Amino acid sequence: QRILRMAEMCRRLETEEEKVLPFYPSSLAEGELQDARRVLEETPVEPLARAMQDYVGLERFWQRFNKAKLEEKALEQTLEALANRNQHLWKLLQQYLAGVTLSRKVLGDPHPL
Repeated sequence: QRILRMAEMCRRLETEEEKVLPFYPSSLAEGELQDARRVLEETPVEPLARAMQDYVGLERFWQRFNKAKLEEKALEQTLEALANRNQHLWKLLQQYLAGVTLSRKVLGDPHPL
């Protein structure tokens, strides 16, 4: 019940795009989708599969959770790439400034940078 209340609260914070298209489109072909639906409609015979049917209501929660985790990982990778790019640009700037200072010293400028 607590998870469902939290999901309700989170629903209010979703963007319009997330409300209309909450999940990524499926990468399954039409035949594969039909096979998956058929398997889901069958009555499970294994004990674990029967127990999982009690938690079918949490499927949307897990979809949202997994989507958020994927987005978090993508943002972490983007952040890391930007940090590396920033570090590279700082090194280039330091090299440039060192070159400007050196060239002014060589030219005899009394006020180097």
